[in-house]
Amino acid sequence: MTTTAPAPAHRTTPPAAATARVDLGTIAVVPTRHWWRWILSALLLFVVAQFAWSLVTNDRYMWGTFGEYFFSEPVLIGIGYTLGLTAVSAVVGFTLGTLLALGRLSPSPLVSSVAWGYIWFFRSVPLVVQIIVWYNLGYLYPTLGLGTPFTTDFWIVEFPTVQLVSAFAAAILGLGLHQAAYSAEIIRGGLVSVDPGQHEAAAALGIPASRRLFRIILPQAMRSIVPNATNEVIGLVKGASVVFVIAIPELFYAVQVIYNRNSRVIPLLLVAVVWYTLITTILSVAQYYIERYYARGAARALPPTPVQRARRWVSVQWARLGDSPAPPGGADSAGRAPSPTDGLSAPDAVEHDVTSKGGRA
Repeated sequence: MTTTAPAPAHRTTPPAAATARVDLGTIAVVPTRHWWRWILSALLLFVVAQFAWSLVTNDRYMWGTFGEYFFSEPVLIGIGYTLGLTAVSAVVGFTLGTLLALGRLSPSPLVSSVAWGYIWFFRSVPLVVQIIVWYNLGYLYPTLGLGTPFTTDFWIVEFPTVQLVSAFAAAILGLGLHQAAYSAEIIRGGLVSVDPGQHEAAAALGIPASRRLFRIILPQAMRSIVPNATNEVIGLVKGASVVFVIAIPELFYAVQVIYNRNSRVIPLLLVAVVWYTLITTILSVAQYYIERYYARGAARALPPTPVQRARRWVSVQWARLGDSPAPPGGADSAGRAPSPTDGLSAPDAVEHDVTSKGGRA
């Protein structure tokens, strides 16, 4: 008895269109058109151009008067007072704010309560009121000194309050103590943002508390502290203008005195605006580099600075012109330095890396 094998199934040949490969280079890529984005950009550009045109054509800005007083002696003296008040108040505020932040985090209920009370009070009272109270402290306490407790018998040392708390000292006390209340919360927020595991690991290694704070916790917290702290310093630059109420000749006070004499308010106010903008710009640039410094432990590779980006862009564009075979320093068009394994196959590159490190392939 013989059996016959079943006939093979009929094989159908797939159509040529199904097996043909599609050439992606022949497909037209149509970018998405963001019409509303272009319209909004055009409107913003129109508004900026209109404002710039008015700056040039409007004679009421009095740019001649602006240039006359921009580097005048009273304005430069006022800038010196503004920067001095800002620097001293920032040092006082952030030093005292650090102590208050540590007090808020202290396990002692008394220390924590005192720190909280200080922050609550100085954040509640307006800055200008604090400055005026410090300036008029002599009405409450004509003399200050050391002597018998709970009496006014200052037999050790005694000072008239009016001479001890001058106008500049009242401004420093008002600005510094007011700033300390806000700085304390900024610093406390930065310390709290650090992973608690960092505290536990450092304590388990037997590292002293002071070293844990200044060498481990605080450097990590600085990434959160620096942006807010810079905002506070910039606020101090502008907040120093309130000391005009006690006749300190800072920048805004100097400008006020000048335009009260010549009645040219707008150009003198523009002088103050431009100087405040320049100071703020310098502080913002400093903030960028400080943040970049403290980002070393968090970022694998630091982002290039604007100067480095500009130099790389110029070198790449110069190489594209064909006048130079490669950017300066031997880098390629992507800004990467040449590698000894460039041009080698994968096995040869691995062998080169192993032998260069003293091993065997």
